[in-house]
Amino acid sequence: MIRSRRNLLGRSQTGEKLRKARILDVAIRLAEEGGFDNVRQRDVAEKAGVALGTLYKSFRGKEDLLSAALERETDVLERRMERRPPSGDTALVRVASLFDTLTRAFCKKPNYARAVIRAMASGEPAVAGNVVAYQSQLYRMVVSALRGPDHPSPADEPSADELEIALLLQQVWFAALVGWSAKLHGTARAVEQVTRAARLLLAGSRALSRPA
Repeated sequence: MIRSRRNLLGRSQTGEKLRKARILDVAIRLAEEGGFDNVRQRDVAEKAGVALGTLYKSFRGKEDLLSAALERETDVLERRMERRPPSGDTALVRVASLFDTLTRAFCKKPNYARAVIRAMASGEPAVAGNVVAYQSQLYRMVVSALRGPDHPSPADEPSADELEIALLLQQVWFAALVGWSAKLHGTARAVEQVTRAARLLLAGSRALSRPA
């Protein structure tokens, strides 16, 4: 009896996971086809083959949908980066390589990417949890790039400097993506801006760590 209940629970959880994945896939496709305004809850539910009420139980609005999709895609990218971390002899080279990879991955579906930027900046309460999760993913990747593959204690908690640098680079990158979204510059310029910020931050961190 207990094993039967566990099997039923497992199938239920698997079914829920598959439904959410299908919903997010549809949201991404609609966003890429027509941008932010093309992602309508009713259309997503219909194309994903779920009831509208079922959709609303998991996602309160299009902002929630799009930010959740970004979190899922970044999770896949993070696991890929764990297997093949950014290469380079210095922290700057590794961080530049990381943000080049992040930018290419983010902008490969430009309409979807612009919809995500709009969703992330919406201020909707439903988005907050996804934004925090996404920021945590970026923190881990940036800190890993700063440390490099030969760090003696990769599992150690990030230092205050590492966290500050990771936070500031995220902010610079998001601002650069907003500029890209507005068609003020291309992806190469976005990566260049983050790389320049990383160079300045790392140089400042080294200067401050030197004995007076």
